[in-house]
Amino acid sequence: MSIRIHVFHTGTVHVSRALPFKDAEKNPNPLQLTSLTPYGRRTRIWLPVSAYLIEHPQGRLLVDTGWHREISPLGKYSRRAQIKHMGLGHFLLNQGMLPQGESIVEQLSDKMAVSPQDLDYVILTHLHTDHASGLRMVRGAKHIIVSEEEIQDTKQYPIRYARSMWEGISFEPFQFSDTGVGPVGRSLDLFGDGSVELIQIPGHTSGLTAVKINVGDKYALLFSDGGYATKSWQEMIPPGTALDEAQALRSLSWIREASLAENCVESLANHDADIAPHVIELT
Repeated sequence: MSIRIHVFHTGTVHVSRALPFKDAEKNPNPLQLTSLTPYGRRTRIWLPVSAYLIEHPQGRLLVDTGWHREISPLGKYSRRAQIKHMGLGHFLLNQGMLPQGESIVEQLSDKMAVSPQDLDYVILTHLHTDHASGLRMVRGAKHIIVSEEEIQDTKQYPIRYARSMWEGISFEPFQFSDTGVGPVGRSLDLFGDGSVELIQIPGHTSGLTAVKINVGDKYALLFSDGGYATKSWQEMIPPGTALDEAQALRSLSWIREASLAENCVESLANHDADIAPHVIELT
């Protein structure tokens, strides 16, 4: 078996430093993370927004969607467009920038001649704005899947989500099983052959999903927002907006162990500024 993983950057996101890397000294509350406060404005940083195309013998799998072109009409920053797309509350927390030609559908089309209809699966690691914004652009995919726990979070904590982003999208919720895999022992073997494991890594959200791609004894791990960079697991820095910090630290500990294993080829966070777009080949 041979599997290729294409790492794309689909624009950037502008957030307070304490959102991806919890500031233990300041310990900011959610309001302090917004651009309404001097702390939020002073500490803001730009981070990449990643999406991944997995070329698998059983099809093409897109992991997350990045930003929708609506946030930056003609590639230009527009407060009005962003507020309309994600709502004022989310805009105050994280602003986006998407240069022309960098949406995931444009990159897949231009670089690989792949259309949304060519995608066998769109896998949502979770449904926060910078991961689900582009969903309507890939609605032609054969299957769009997200965990049951994440669907429940959107209902229980609606303020954390911009539900309009997936209006008209038919999700196929999947269920984790008690497999003993991952920080809480719950995962899904997508194809039943061990090659693609969807692993529950709760904390940032209840249904947050890591994607582990296995070929032989080698694997690559896409751990989404279980940590925001390699330094997250190296220094055990949880996300500043974790729904459950104890679970976030437990998941981060598992990510650290998996990332340090000799047979881990690469371990990638979604927003790591030190990771450039590239291709991972597992054979």
